[in-house]
Amino acid sequence: MNENWMQKWEEVKNMLVCPTDLEAYFTSDEILGKKLETMEIGNVSLPSGKVVVRDPLVSLNANQSPYFIQTPKGNFPVTIAVVKSEDWGDRYAVVKVEFTKKKPVVYREALVGIEELEGVTEDDFFGFEVDAGLGCITDKEVLPFVDKFVDGIAADNVYDDYFAELFSQSYKDHPNNQREAGDWINWTVPGTSYQIPMFASGFGDGSYPVYFAYDDNEEICGLYIQFIDIELALSDEDEDEDEDEDEDEPDNFIFLKN
Repeated sequence: MNENWMQKWEEVKNMLVCPTDLEAYFTSDEILGKKLETMEIGNVSLPSGKVVVRDPLVSLNANQSPYFIQTPKGNFPVTIAVVKSEDWGDRYAVVKVEFTKKKPVVYREALVGIEELEGVTEDDFFGFEVDAGLGCITDKEVLPFVDKFVDGIAADNVYDDYFAELFSQSYKDHPNNQREAGDWINWTVPGTSYQIPMFASGFGDGSYPVYFAYDDNEEICGLYIQFIDIELALSDEDEDEDEDEDEDEPDNFIFLKN
């Protein structure tokens, strides 16, 4: 991050906003007919306010850059908005870290300060990559303790050899909104008091945006990870259905319409 990047960010930051009111996922019983339920999973430890959101099994290490905007320091509650759907199953739609009780008025994408901002337009986002079906929230100062622990157990597969049992136990302890293998844990890094919430990522692998929420005083009041945009997901389903119908039509259908 340099002065030129910061100048460009000031120019485009109000384009890198979430068009959806993410807080509505935590205050509404349903959105567009999809029922919602909220689930508290404990606190996240942010000792420096240098937040890192990553796939914990693929890219969680001390080399990761935090978001350039820092949050308040401390331990903050984490809540998941769950979509309850017969078609989709129980899916984690949005994850929220609550810093204050103030109502968000805008959600701006969280960036690390190296993104290419030239040519950014509305509806663009950068996000973080998920390759193992999980996301997590932590702090830059916590990452060296994670590295030390993972190196110490010398696991061939850190999920199979260590985390799988924790996720399975999470299901036994909190079966609501989880599959039997477990869909979330709040991991305390061994040898520390630092908590790292880990959770299933919406529909699975992909790229997902992270937003800082700002109140009417332009102060950060929350952090939101958007895994599922219900309106967008439903519109995509409608498009797929229309394409399937077109594929089922006879070859000469286009001529009949003309």
